[in-house]
Amino acid sequence: MELRTIPREDDDTLHEECGVFGVWNHSDAAALTALGLHALQHRGQESTGIVTHDGKHFHSHRGLGLVGENFGDAAVIAGLPGGRALGHNRYATTGGTVLRNVQPLYADFEFGGLAVAHNGNLTNAFGLRRALVRRGCLFQSTTDSEVFIHLIAISLYSSVVDRLIDALKQVVGAYSLIAMTDTELMGVRDPLGVRPLILGRLPGVDGAAAWVLTSETCALDIVGADFVRDVEPGEIVVINDQGVHSVKPFGRAPNRFCVFEYIYFARPDSVVEGMPVYEARKRIGAQLARESGVPADVVVPVPDSGVPAAMGYAQESGVPFELGIIRNHYVGRTFIEPTDNIRHLGVKLKHSANRPMLEGRRVVLVDDSIVRGTTSRKIVEMVRQAGAAEVHMRISSPPTTHSCFYGIDTPERGKLLAARHSVEEMGALIGVDSLAFISQDGLYRALGHEGRDRENPQYCDACFTGEYPVPLPDMTDNDNRQLSLLTEHH
Repeated sequence: MELRTIPREDDDTLHEECGVFGVWNHSDAAALTALGLHALQHRGQESTGIVTHDGKHFHSHRGLGLVGENFGDAAVIAGLPGGRALGHNRYATTGGTVLRNVQPLYADFEFGGLAVAHNGNLTNAFGLRRALVRRGCLFQSTTDSEVFIHLIAISLYSSVVDRLIDALKQVVGAYSLIAMTDTELMGVRDPLGVRPLILGRLPGVDGAAAWVLTSETCALDIVGADFVRDVEPGEIVVINDQGVHSVKPFGRAPNRFCVFEYIYFARPDSVVEGMPVYEARKRIGAQLARESGVPADVVVPVPDSGVPAAMGYAQESGVPFELGIIRNHYVGRTFIEPTDNIRHLGVKLKHSANRPMLEGRRVVLVDDSIVRGTTSRKIVEMVRQAGAAEVHMRISSPPTTHSCFYGIDTPERGKLLAARHSVEEMGALIGVDSLAFISQDGLYRALGHEGRDRENPQYCDACFTGEYPVPLPDMTDNDNRQLSLLTEHH
């Protein structure tokens, strides 16, 4: 037998690329950060790292793989002393995952040490990188996150906060960033607030508060921290021994939070921008049923991401909800493949048909998205083989027709099924009796709006519309586009 790695090309889902977690003034800062990263594991599974500061020195541990594989040993946590910590989970979009790209990134400056953890993507990173290299900057990684390090290094401002502002005013993109120095923990959101970042609080050292910056509220829950507020778009939250301070160096801009956080990326038990994700997904499913209901005997989610929307669809339509597909939660990134002849059975490693719930029935399959369509086709085939009389697929997002350049791992546009085919053609290709997606206006109504504001959309929905709210300088530069083939994003 041969141990194989599942090819990235076969991974037919969208991926959020990383999660961040920082804590200030807690005696178990490293352990808290490891727990927080565990709660954020869905945001990145390829590598993880933690940097701590004990008042005098920085300590770090970074590794490839999952949080539990790297921080499950008490000896590792014991080697990360200090009351301040910064952690990161990573999912790479291109190329191989190597240790030099694992975050948090760390560098020594004249003012002391600086650790940086970044979620999102800089859309002018390649142009900035080229300019920095020409100035003599030596890059140690292939991530766009390292651009922040060099921009801070060459800034002529004296304070770290001013240097960070100087760097932020030169970058373009969608990002959440946490940076830690000897004396401060700083959290930043991009001016449009595309990527999430929140502030939490729990009891700390000597009766003072301990503060947490992280990507989602589920990470606060696991460490017992209280939610304080969302970091505002364009805001820098500065935490030090004097408390929490807010700096707003950018002018006001309309919020364009990523709508896919509600559809898929955020964990269902998180509260995102004041809205419980679980309830939002159920409402999306109910709207989907109102728009494209079909006579059926059973509503079946494609687990796990399709479950809340399928529940909402079933409740609205009156069609029973059943777990007609069972997911195997113990499939890792590698598996034993006895022969090449059974490669086509790979989908059954993750999903199995629950035949008694499917046989002879008209089935509505509910999923969050269709990317390349390969997984959808295999799941439909599996449901038909289990004896389903009809298979109808309903998708709780509009068709994904454009690539994301803001920190979501999507294939190039030519590989997106919805970019090349009509809904009817897509349905025929994946083998269903009917296929329907929620409408753009329906999605916005499910999220509490009257519809999608065409002049000023309430969210970033470029993957559905092609309307990119943040400029894409690198995409207009052929030299940079070639460099992008060699450079990894976050």
